[in-house]
Amino acid sequence: MNPVGETPSSPKLLLLAEQGSTESRPTENSNGATGQFPSRLASPCSIQVNGDMSLPSNPAERQNDEAPAPSDFIRDIVAAHVAERKYPRIHTRFPPEPNGYLHIGHAKSICLNFGIAREFGGSCNLRYDDTNPTKEEVEYVDSIFEDVRWLIGGWADHCLGLKPKGRTPERQTVNGKQDFYLPASGGTSNIEHRTSNVEPFYASDYFDQLYEYAIALVKKGLAYVCDLSPEDTDKYRGAPDRPGKDSPFRDRSIDENLDLFSRMKAGEFPDSARTLRAKIDMASPNIWLRDPVLYRIRHAGHHHTGDQWRIYPMYDFAHCLSDYIEGITHSICTLEFEVHRPLYDWILENLDLPRPLPRQYEFARLSLGYTVMSKRKLMQLVNDGLVSGWDDPRMPTISGLRRRGVTADALRAFACNIGITKYNGLTDVAVLEHAIREDLNTHALRRLAVLRPLKVVLTNYPEGQTEELDAVNNPEDPKAGTRKVPFSRELYIEQDDFMENPPPKYFRLRPGGEARLKYAYIIRCDEVVKDASGKIVELRCTADLDSKSGGANAGRKVKGTLHWVSAAHAIDAEVRLYDRLFTVPEPDAAGEFKQHLNPRSLEVVTAKCEPSLREAKPELRYQFERLGYFCLDCGHPPSTLSQQLTFNRTITLRDTWAKEAEKK
Repeated sequence: MNPVGETPSSPKLLLLAEQGSTESRPTENSNGATGQFPSRLASPCSIQVNGDMSLPSNPAERQNDEAPAPSDFIRDIVAAHVAERKYPRIHTRFPPEPNGYLHIGHAKSICLNFGIAREFGGSCNLRYDDTNPTKEEVEYVDSIFEDVRWLIGGWADHCLGLKPKGRTPERQTVNGKQDFYLPASGGTSNIEHRTSNVEPFYASDYFDQLYEYAIALVKKGLAYVCDLSPEDTDKYRGAPDRPGKDSPFRDRSIDENLDLFSRMKAGEFPDSARTLRAKIDMASPNIWLRDPVLYRIRHAGHHHTGDQWRIYPMYDFAHCLSDYIEGITHSICTLEFEVHRPLYDWILENLDLPRPLPRQYEFARLSLGYTVMSKRKLMQLVNDGLVSGWDDPRMPTISGLRRRGVTADALRAFACNIGITKYNGLTDVAVLEHAIREDLNTHALRRLAVLRPLKVVLTNYPEGQTEELDAVNNPEDPKAGTRKVPFSRELYIEQDDFMENPPPKYFRLRPGGEARLKYAYIIRCDEVVKDASGKIVELRCTADLDSKSGGANAGRKVKGTLHWVSAAHAIDAEVRLYDRLFTVPEPDAAGEFKQHLNPRSLEVVTAKCEPSLREAKPELRYQFERLGYFCLDCGHPPSTLSQQLTFNRTITLRDTWAKEAEKK
C-alpha cells in the first residue's frame, strides 16, 4: 500500500497498488479523520455479535476473500474520490422502508452498498426510512434486519454501521453553525459492536431534527403551508408537457406559515387538511421541483415513535437529511430516483449545512424474468393466499430464497455477475439459477432419495441380507469423504426410471433390459407386476452379483445408471418440489399478472430417503442424486428423530424450462 503522501496519478493505479493489501480498515478519531488511508480489498474481519445481534459465522457461507472486486461506473466514481482523498472515509447506506419484506432486487442494492464499503475500507449504515406510519410494521423491521445480516454475514458484516440503542442525533456546532450528527458505532474495536445494545438507524429518530430543518426553510421563505386537498395539489402541479399553477396559499407570510405549521404539529387539523410544501418553481420542467410536499398530516401511531407525532415528513425530505445527519458520502439509489436528485440537492443546499453534503448516484434496478418485484404485487400474493407467506420458497423475497435453500454466497455471486449499469433491462432468471447451481454443486452433500417410488425385488439376492455400500459425499470435494448406505433384496427406484414400451435411446430400465444401480449392481428386469387396474406396482429383477465394485464383472458397461434406496431402511420425508411461480418471462408486462401464475409451481410428494438423512441439518444443503438440490425446510424443522422430515427443492440439476422452450 502506498504511504499517505504518495498518491498514484490515477484511480486505476491506486487500485492496482492496493489490491491484495492485508491492512485492516482505518478507524476514525473523534473528529472523523482517519488514521490511515482506506485500502480497497482490505481483508475483512468478521464481528461476532452476541445476543439478538449475532451474525452468521458458518464458513460454508463465506465468500472467498481472494475473489477480485467487481468493476462498474459507481465503483469508478468512488475510486476517483478515494484517489483524490475527497472524503476521510467512504460511507454508504442501505435504507429500505419497512413496508414489506426485502426481495432479490434489494439484495442487489445490499451487495452494491456493502460491497463498496468493504472494498474501500468504509462503512455502510442499515437505516429504516420509516416516514409512513400507515404502511410500516415491526414485522417488516425485524425481517429486514435478519435478511441483511444473513446476506452480509462473514463477508461485509465488519462494515455494518449500527448505533447505540435509543441514541438520536447530537447537537453540535461546526464552523459557528448549529448542526446535527449521528455517527455509526466504531469498528471491531468498539465494545458496543459485541453486545446487543446496538440497533440499525431509523429516519424516525430524526423527526425532531427534521422538524427544525423544515422551520428553517419556512423562515427563509422557502416553504409554506398549503390548504389544497391532495386532489387539487395534483391538479395544480400540471403535467410533464405543461407547467403547474401556483397554489393560492403560496404567498402566505412567514409568521402565518410558522403558526400553521406549529398547529399542524400539535394535531389541530385533520388528516390531509394541510401540507407543508417547498417553494421552488411551479414551471420547472422537472415535476418533482414544482413545490413538492415536505410534510403531511397523519393521525396515526408509528411503530417506532408511538403517538408522539401528528405530522410526518415525506420520503424526499427525510431521505437526504438522514443521509446528511449520518455523514453518508455516497447515497446510491435506483434509477427511478434520478429525477428526484435535483430536489435532494435543493433541500441540502438551501439549509446552510456546515458539513460536506452527501451526493446521490443512481443505477438500474433489477428486473428478473418470471418474477414480479413490486412490493405491492408481492403483498397481493400474500394477502390473496396465493402463496403461504412472505417467506414462501416460491417468492423472490430474501427470506423465501433462504428458506428454499439458496445461500448468501449464491446471491452475492449473482449480484456480482449481473453488474451495475445505468440502463434498465430484463435479467434472465436462468442467470440466477446458474449461480445457485454453481454454488450448491461445490458443497452440497450427495444423498439417495426416491420421489415417486416403484418397488423392485431382486429375486436372486438372499432374503434378510443387508450390506453396507460406500457412497461418495461430494465428488467435487475429496475431503468430504464417503458414507455407508444399506442395500437389501427389496429396493425403491423412480417410477420414471422404468418404461414398459420405451422410445428409442431410452437407457433406463425396460422389460428385459439392464441398468446399473449407483454404487451397487447391474440389474435386469425379468417381470412386471401390475394391480387390478393395470398400474405397475412392482418389478422383479435379477442382479449380476459380480458387477459391484471389486467384482469380476465390475467393468461391464451398461448405459443407464439409476438411484435407489433400500426399502427396509428407507425413511419417509415430505418433499416440496418448488418451481418458477410464473409461466411467462414478464408476468406484469400487461394485464393481470396473477393470470400467469404457474399451477405447477408446487408439488408435494412423500419420498423414500436413505437413512442418513434422518440427521439432516437446516444449515446444510443436499443433492438428491439425479434429482436436484434440496434443503431441510427451516420453517418446519423436526423436533424429534421420529418426526417426518420436510425438504424443499432449491433447484433442479438442469434447466428444465430451457428444454421445454427447445421443444416449442
